[in-house]
Amino acid sequence: MTAVTEPTNLHGQVTALGTPRAYLVSLYGAYVRQQGGWLSVAALVSLMAELDVDEPAVRSAISRLKRRGLLVAERRGQTAGYSLSGGAEQVLRAGDTRIFNRPTARLADGWVLAVFSIPESERAKRHTLRSRLGWLGFGTAAPGVWIAPAYVAEEARDTIDRLGLAGYVDLFTGHYVAFADLTRSAELWWDLRGLADRYERFIAEVRPVRAGWAAAPRTADDDRTAFADHVRALTGWRRIRYLDPGLPGELLPEDWPGTRASELFFGLHDLLSGPALRHVQATS
Repeated sequence: MTAVTEPTNLHGQVTALGTPRAYLVSLYGAYVRQQGGWLSVAALVSLMAELDVDEPAVRSAISRLKRRGLLVAERRGQTAGYSLSGGAEQVLRAGDTRIFNRPTARLADGWVLAVFSIPESERAKRHTLRSRLGWLGFGTAAPGVWIAPAYVAEEARDTIDRLGLAGYVDLFTGHYVAFADLTRSAELWWDLRGLADRYERFIAEVRPVRAGWAAAPRTADDDRTAFADHVRALTGWRRIRYLDPGLPGELLPEDWPGTRASELFFGLHDLLSGPALRHVQATS
């Protein structure tokens, strides 16, 4: 895949919050779904160019998403393009909750445990399972025992079943009774320090973008610029939200940066999502 140049947004801040494939997922999830789920190749190339992604990189990213069963080639008349698969629609709908409406876990709601054993001869499946559990927000309580807030249980069950891994996994829900300090255990089960660093980097990237939009006069190119800034911020936010287990506030360090990052992202999202969608519609 052709290397992507390090992009610069309207206000001169470096924004390296995504890859071509991640940008495509954001593009389809945030905008294309709202206009039938299909986009021409020409429109894809044009929109991705505004994210400083060149055509060879776009086509390579499309191929990867096709192999994963997320995009399907579809011609409309004489125009080549790509539609979301049924599976992709399901994944994106589940992602909407994670990205935009994630609930706040409560200690009283308890936990979900994923207990699994996959033989070495099937280590590719083991890698897939561990990777998906991580994206769902699970932490490692012990070898083969992963834990997450209880509200993740249904999504975990659906994901494991969709991956064909249900035969390797047992899911349980329950409450922590004793004996350790649960706050200390949370620091061991999840990389909260690493997650906090991700949030701080996101804040450092997005804060000047938000300030620039608040200060800059509007121009005829606003929708185009809003699209680029919104996709980059949304892509960075989506990645973090899939790593954040959504722990109860009592288990998080003081001045948790996730709170500040959330306020920053949703402020920018409210400002840019409408103009960004208008630009995609105009390009299509």
